[in-house]
Amino acid sequence: MHRTRFIVIEGLIGVGKTSLCRLLKDRWSARLVLEPWDDNPFLAAFYSDQERYAFPTQMFYLASRYSQQLRLARGELTDPFVVADYLFEKDRLFAEETLKGDEMALYDRFASLLGGTIPAPEFVLFLDAPTEVIRSRIARRAIEAEQVIAADYLDSLRRRYYTLWDRYDDAPVYVLDSTNLDYVHDPESQATVLAMLQGWLDGEPVPGSPEPYHGRIGPKQLHLFGKG
Repeated sequence: MHRTRFIVIEGLIGVGKTSLCRLLKDRWSARLVLEPWDDNPFLAAFYSDQERYAFPTQMFYLASRYSQQLRLARGELTDPFVVADYLFEKDRLFAEETLKGDEMALYDRFASLLGGTIPAPEFVLFLDAPTEVIRSRIARRAIEAEQVIAADYLDSLRRRYYTLWDRYDDAPVYVLDSTNLDYVHDPESQATVLAMLQGWLDGEPVPGSPEPYHGRIGPKQLHLFGKG
C-alpha cells in the first residue's frame, strides 16, 4: 500500500522555512504544500491596518489552508514525500494575535468544524532565529507588505509558537536556530540540514541533531527575542 511521508517546516516570517522546502523539492523531489500568503487580497492592507483587516485576512487563510490540507487527508496528493511550510494548527496563533471578542468567537466556530479532518505530520521542524536576524532577512527580500512588521509583533508571535509547542502532541517538534545556516547557497549547510531531516525520518537522528522539544522556553531560546 502506498504511503506518503509528510513533514512540516515551520517558523516566523522570513526565517527560511520556504527556502528549505524548496531545497527538499530540488533534492528529494518533494511535493510542496506552501502557505498561500501571496494570494491573500487582504494581506497588504492588514500590515498597514491590523485592526480593520484582521478578520478577513484570517478567514481567507483558514479557508485556504484547510482546502490544501484536505487534499492531503483525502489522499489526493499521491507523491511519496510531501512537505508543507506551515502547520494547520498555527492558524489560530495568528487569530489569537489579531482577533478579539465576537470576531475571535466566530473564527473559533468555523475552525472547530474543520480541524478534526487535518492529517498530522511525521514531525515538525521549527526554524528560529533572533528577531534582529529575521528583520534583516525581511528587509533583504524586499517584499513591500512585510516592511512594516515590527519587532514586537515577531516576538509576540514567537511566544505563541512556543506555547503551541508546549501543548502540541500529534508529532515530535524539533527546534533549530537557522542563524548560521545558509541552505540556499552553502552546500555544507544544505548537507547538514538534509542529514538531520533524513535521520528523523529514518528514526536514527544524526549526532548533534536537536532533541524533540519538551517544555517551555529555556535559556537557549531566550536570545532569540528582541531587546525591546
